[in-house]
Amino acid sequence: MAATLMHVEVQGVKIPVVFEEEKRLPLASMELIFTDSGSLADTVPGIARFSAAMLGEGTRKEGAIAFAEALENRAVQLHADTGRETFVLSLEALKSEFGFGVEKMKELLADPNLTPEAFEKVRTRTLGQLQQKESDFDYIAAIRLRSILFEGTPLAHPALGTPESIKGLKLDAVERYLKEHLHLENLIVVIGGKFTPAEVEAAVKKAVASLPHGKVAPIPHFSANDKEHQTVAYEETDQAYIYFGAPYTMRSDDPKRVYGKVAAFILGSGGFGSRLMEEIRVKRGLAYSAYARLAVNRTHSYFSGYLQTKITSGDEAKKVVKEVIEDFLAKGVSAEELESAKKFFLGSEPLRTETLAQRMNRAFREYYDGLGLGWSAKELEMIRQMKLEDLNAFIKEHPEIGKISWSIVTKKGER
Repeated sequence: MAATLMHVEVQGVKIPVVFEEEKRLPLASMELIFTDSGSLADTVPGIARFSAAMLGEGTRKEGAIAFAEALENRAVQLHADTGRETFVLSLEALKSEFGFGVEKMKELLADPNLTPEAFEKVRTRTLGQLQQKESDFDYIAAIRLRSILFEGTPLAHPALGTPESIKGLKLDAVERYLKEHLHLENLIVVIGGKFTPAEVEAAVKKAVASLPHGKVAPIPHFSANDKEHQTVAYEETDQAYIYFGAPYTMRSDDPKRVYGKVAAFILGSGGFGSRLMEEIRVKRGLAYSAYARLAVNRTHSYFSGYLQTKITSGDEAKKVVKEVIEDFLAKGVSAEELESAKKFFLGSEPLRTETLAQRMNRAFREYYDGLGLGWSAKELEMIRQMKLEDLNAFIKEHPEIGKISWSIVTKKGER
């Protein structure tokens, strides 16, 4: 059954609810998704992620341990997380325990454990995570790439924050963040299970009963830097970590994004058989893997990729990446490559809709990105009918992905 859209009115606000029915298994799931509430809304670097971690500390009444034990005893999962654009509170349970889970979700939103003790616990844990990241060279290369691609925007700072920002964070700032960003006006609900419309409405009303009203900020859009930059960090490493990125002009609600999906698969996201993997691993043995993708979001779209290679091979690997992309833009793809991509997307479709969580996420993206529910089926048909000349014309329309910036972690004196 395809997902359906309904609206549930709470305190005069019509909340959009995306419903994905599940008839095969006795499972139930609900996500409260708050827009304009991810790390792009950070007033302090890392505050969104930190605030989500605070919700993991249970309620003020029960505390973290008792709250977690109550959930575990019923095999209910309730957790909060953030992306760049959204703050998500997720509930997963057996259908028989869903009502209990909704009650606990309601309690958590009404009485989060915003105590000094819980705050310091989360701060200590977050600082420990940041300390671990200091030796995670993939993380270092990735955040440095983002900092040059989106310099001067909220996208440039790490979602986890920095040691300085977390040390300086105050409890009242977290309280204010949750109050200002978790409200009825910026809420989208995604629910899945064997429910009637009346049951969906009752569950939503119960879960969000304590949410306040709030202001909805306009969704910004940021363009990646088209000036080619390079940043190099020197660490004690046995490998060179090479991350690269470039602008990509594509709106999330543009149906032509399907051409980018196929093009990216052929260029670098398709594993063995993709251009980058063939040239970098198979033909030259420079890396175990090489990957590239086109990311399309409401707030930003960009091209990015990465590989690891021997420190002495870093410059050669960079040169090959640049040559592959330039050749791709100049000549496009072959009929054989397009046919192979079609077979993959059409043949692997069942694997992308196996679970309720997969189908719920797909339905949310269709709605949130502005493409409309049912877009995925239309996209598959567009791929089935895609013509080589149209795909190659699309590739030529996006020379901006050739304006590559680089973030490299390597060892000094051995390049």
